[in-house]
Amino acid sequence: MRVIEKFAEEVINSGTYEPLDRVYVINRIRALVGDHDEEDNGTETVKQLIDLAIANDQIPDDVTSREVLNDQLYDLTTPTPSNTNSIFWQKMERSPEKATDWFYKLCVNNNYVKKEAIAKNIAFDGTSSKGHGLEITINLSKPEKDPKAIAAAAHATGKKYPQCALCLENEGYLGGYGKNARSNLRIIRMNIAGRPWGFQYSPYAYFNEHCIFLDQKHVPMEINQQTLINLIEIEKMLPQYFVGSNADLPIVGGSMLSHEHYQGGRHTFPMMKAKIKKEVKFDSYPEVEAGIVDWPMSDLRLISENSLDLIDLGAKIIKFWDHYSDPERQINAYEGSTRHHTVTPIMHREGKKFVLDLVLRDNNTSDKYPLGIFHPHKKLWHIKKENIGLIEVMGRAILPGRLKSELEEVKKYWLDQDNEVVDSHKEWADEIKASQKITAENVEAVMQQALVEIFEQVLQDAGVFKNDADGEKGWNKFIDSLLENVD
Repeated sequence: MRVIEKFAEEVINSGTYEPLDRVYVINRIRALVGDHDEEDNGTETVKQLIDLAIANDQIPDDVTSREVLNDQLYDLTTPTPSNTNSIFWQKMERSPEKATDWFYKLCVNNNYVKKEAIAKNIAFDGTSSKGHGLEITINLSKPEKDPKAIAAAAHATGKKYPQCALCLENEGYLGGYGKNARSNLRIIRMNIAGRPWGFQYSPYAYFNEHCIFLDQKHVPMEINQQTLINLIEIEKMLPQYFVGSNADLPIVGGSMLSHEHYQGGRHTFPMMKAKIKKEVKFDSYPEVEAGIVDWPMSDLRLISENSLDLIDLGAKIIKFWDHYSDPERQINAYEGSTRHHTVTPIMHREGKKFVLDLVLRDNNTSDKYPLGIFHPHKKLWHIKKENIGLIEVMGRAILPGRLKSELEEVKKYWLDQDNEVVDSHKEWADEIKASQKITAENVEAVMQQALVEIFEQVLQDAGVFKNDADGEKGWNKFIDSLLENVD
């Protein structure tokens, strides 16, 4: 069979078209890849079609053009947005799990979720010397930037369409140099607390069924009582998923502060498994269990079946933290009218109980810590310099792809082999080498544990109340003041 004919069969078998549409589908494919066809060579059909399009001079041979055509071809196997939404909500009537199972499978099958690319990521678990379970990933899934795309973005002027990578207008967008290809994107429309929102999966997922909930309007992120109401609404709708929000301030927030959105998925993060180390009793909220979590960052957890009490108490804690200062520990809520405090709120379900983690964040800087007082400190930048967002707050490190090759050179250095260790790793590598005997048999285990310890320290740096005697004093002072104001 020729490759165009083969893909036409795959399109029809996907259910988006009927057998009667065969000629029409073939011509849709030819319009994209050219009229000249070739024999199927047994490899993935869409990849063959992209190579065919290049051979037919339909597209140039570059990363962006390949990506755009890839998504156009897979769009032929994908139900229209209205049909996708109809099927999803029909399945929701049976069970939320059946609905998300179907939608996730669709997004994998149509290559919107890039499973092949995601499989390249390096991932392992470990336990730090402080006793915290942590997950380490080195992100290798996202393709390198196309030089043409970088140039196009540098010369872009005027109003963008879509305004950002999260906007609803991305659904079906062709893309191009400096613009994301989204022909095969489908977004589930949903109502969250009386407002129109969308639900989609992340193409380069950081964990299982990594999804995004997005406001249908392009409005800035904001953490307040409405955030907690929205998180509860999502948990009631999709109880099999956790959901949380990045903080809404620079340094401690995510990379998309301009568009209100949350992240969720089917994964139990290390922070969710961490226990409460000190209970806090709010007399005015007898149905809410509360306490400080045994975690490197500063996490106050609320647990209750009573969602209204959980929202009310959580909102009061957020508001109190927004204005709380402790100069002795460099914790300052405001500098003039500039706010420096917020939280990273995360919600999941344990049976009928809602579990809300409120991780306290502070984005102050100083001469000593110009990138953030509560941010990974300079000694750790050789491994992690980027913001600590929602996923990392919960104990899953997202480390840069450069480390794959750089850490191989460190292992060679430890084994006294020829190497090209970069200067930024040298001091750390020497400390590890001096502390233990490293052999070819244990070098990988030593490296993994060393990364776990680094990530533990990254999270400790980001915590406003440290896990030491002074941090405990800070926690006690904060809780005492909080109880006076809330109860």
